[in-house]
Amino acid sequence: MASINIFPAISLSAGCRTPTTCFPRRRPTSVSFATNSPESPPEIELEFIGPKPDGDGSYPVDKAKAMSGEKLLRNIMLDNKIELYATYGKLMNCGGGGSCGTCIVEIIEGKDLLNERTNTELRYLKKKPESWRLACQTIVGNKENSGKVVVQRIPQSKK
Repeated sequence: MASINIFPAISLSAGCRTPTTCFPRRRPTSVSFATNSPESPPEIELEFIGPKPDGDGSYPVDKAKAMSGEKLLRNIMLDNKIELYATYGKLMNCGGGGSCGTCIVEIIEGKDLLNERTNTELRYLKKKPESWRLACQTIVGNKENSGKVVVQRIPQSKK
């Protein structure tokens, strides 16, 4: 059986008793990289207007913040315990698959800070106003923009 040595032999010259004297270590050099990114990633401020007025006639407003381009509107609302579904939607929502339409919201302000309507939305909301979106299909921000988005949940009777 033949053997093959895959490690090359290192021959040391007369003055080199150890590999470290023949191959001295290099001094570490520090390299700094300039970054153009801001100190903190862009954020989107969100205001959620309730679907029905309170007893005094004013609409309740919940506020939240989200990193731009990181979450769906539905997830932001659920994470912040902001009411998204009406009674029927609480029982019969599709879990964010875009097939039930129970998470319809209206974008009052900041439409340009959201992704374009998805194919699912185009199919489901084709006869609805452009300001209406499915929260489960709407990405808030694009990782570069920041600003304010105002959202109103559509009352169940209006759908």
